[in-house]
Amino acid sequence: MNALNVNSGQLLATMTRSGMVESQHYGHLVLLNADGSVLLELGQPRALMFPRSSIKSMQAVAMVRNGLNFQGRNLALACASHGGTDEHQEVALENLASVGLGADALMNTPDRPISDIARKAWGDKPPTSLAANCSGKHSAMLATCVANGWDLKTYKSADHPLQIAIKKEIEILTEEKIELTSTDGCGAPLFAMSTLGMARAARTMRISGDPVHKKIVEACIANPRMILYEGSFDTRVMKKVPGLFIKGGAEAVMVASLPDGGTIAWKVLDGSQRADGPIMVGALARFGIELSGEVMEVLGGGEVLGEFRAAF
Repeated sequence: MNALNVNSGQLLATMTRSGMVESQHYGHLVLLNADGSVLLELGQPRALMFPRSSIKSMQAVAMVRNGLNFQGRNLALACASHGGTDEHQEVALENLASVGLGADALMNTPDRPISDIARKAWGDKPPTSLAANCSGKHSAMLATCVANGWDLKTYKSADHPLQIAIKKEIEILTEEKIELTSTDGCGAPLFAMSTLGMARAARTMRISGDPVHKKIVEACIANPRMILYEGSFDTRVMKKVPGLFIKGGAEAVMVASLPDGGTIAWKVLDGSQRADGPIMVGALARFGIELSGEVMEVLGGGEVLGEFRAAF
């Protein structure tokens, strides 16, 4: 399996102005039918990439299987890249308090809220681990360690029992052997996989009878505001399309699954997330689902001169 090569991507989205192509985004995309067969394959979805935060629900599978007992919005936050709002931080604190810990136990990289509103309200205060978008995942990691008596100071190490369990679960879900491990922005291990492997994992979690899979997916779908934040792409589209579970990651990775197992996954090679809307519109259309309000108009002097839409 090869690493990503910019020359191996295929055109996913195009911006036009006055009839001329102004910008293009290339990448790898795969759509799976409900039965797991490939509906559409563009670029090289079998090439390795880093899925970033798009696989937090898959990491959570290992945690729940190893004793994590979160429910509802608390479990959804464990799978989230939250906005750092007061509500998000309160839920993360609830997660920690449930096992006798406080915010000082968090070891994820400090940051300010990613929600525009929350960041503006934050002002010039220094970044914190609690406000960072990964604190939900890290609160769950710590709670899992407490449940098993595992060391709390080294839980981010690739050789820690928690991370070994997560790696094993991801290999089962993706049906791929992990060949490369790096470090994510939050400091936790980051496992390379293919876009196709990520899609397979998301589909399995949607159609599986495994109560762990069902619990996690149901918690996320029921709490879209926890997954990112109000008005954000992931949260907004989950509300528009009932039953759709979306999770994006940094550097323009996206995975989404439908109740019947239909699955969407992509990696945009230039790392830009601005094409998420047009690509998702094009992808959902292949499943007969219309997503409104996500194809961007290109303006000039207040007039519509073109559009930004999927190229497939």
